[in-house]
Amino acid sequence: MAVTRHYPPSDHCDGAVFFNPEPSNRPPGRRTGLFAMLRMRWSKDPAMWSPWPKHVPNTAHPAPDGVPSITFIGHVTFLIRLPGLTILTDPVFSPRCSPLAFLGPKRVRAPGLALADLPEIDVILLSHNHYDHMDLTSLRALRRRFPRAALVTTLGNAAYLAQKRLPGAVELDWWQTHTHGPLHITATPARHFSARSLNDGNQTLWAGFMLEHAGLKIYFAGDTGFTRFFTEINTRLGAPDLALLPIGAYEPRWFMRPVHMNPADAVEAFAALGAKQAIGMHYGTFQLTAEPIDAPMHALAEARAAAGIGEGDFTTLDVGESLVFGEGKQEPPAAGA
Repeated sequence: MAVTRHYPPSDHCDGAVFFNPEPSNRPPGRRTGLFAMLRMRWSKDPAMWSPWPKHVPNTAHPAPDGVPSITFIGHVTFLIRLPGLTILTDPVFSPRCSPLAFLGPKRVRAPGLALADLPEIDVILLSHNHYDHMDLTSLRALRRRFPRAALVTTLGNAAYLAQKRLPGAVELDWWQTHTHGPLHITATPARHFSARSLNDGNQTLWAGFMLEHAGLKIYFAGDTGFTRFFTEINTRLGAPDLALLPIGAYEPRWFMRPVHMNPADAVEAFAALGAKQAIGMHYGTFQLTAEPIDAPMHALAEARAAAGIGEGDFTTLDVGESLVFGEGKQEPPAAGA
């Protein structure tokens, strides 16, 4: 997908290639990393790879009663309903997250909300170009259904998306803000990498997003390892009312630590952000790494307990489950008030 572009040099770009400002081991995504991942994935050694079930049925959940609300569709895809505005994060509805329709990680849980059942979408967030976050099939289907939806992404992705019949994406560098009506979207630093093939590593940027709407702040981390930038996000943008933090795809740690948080990292990120509430994501849908399917849930419970954090403060949603938060959780006034 390589598209040669030049950017202003910064603490995370040399003008053509992006990088993480924090020292780290060479991240997966280059040839050596890819081959190590494939070797791990195809290993029959249970110490290296814990096989998941082929299919996990979904439980039906009622639609949210009130706004603001958030619905977990699966992996990193959330439907965020705000007053007069709906947002979709990193939409992946396809059976696989792979360049090939017949090979690659296959979803074990169907989307909690079918693409055909989505309400009108106003904004689509796209944090980076990995296949489990940038799914062209889903994006094209969304563009057909919601042609006026804004697509907000990171530096370098708009040209590639335009080549793939998805023109008009808004690109943001770290700390840049795009305004869509009453919604302010700020791209935030993340510790990750990018690639769609073997020869385009880190030619596009990765990020999270802070959303601000009517005094409410929602932070979507995208994909990231633990980073000192969590504290800076809090300092520069304020503490989020709700943080969506990855808790899965983290084993083995020697390989994944620089670019994927485990639940203990996510609990530390929750504290650094000063978030009022958090929801875990990036687990339980596609097997990308070696841990068992239920390991992130157990590890999150242990990390919460060790940090003295209540289950309701850093929770998870079942696929298809919704949470009403912020203003939507306020009790109605008493009669006669």
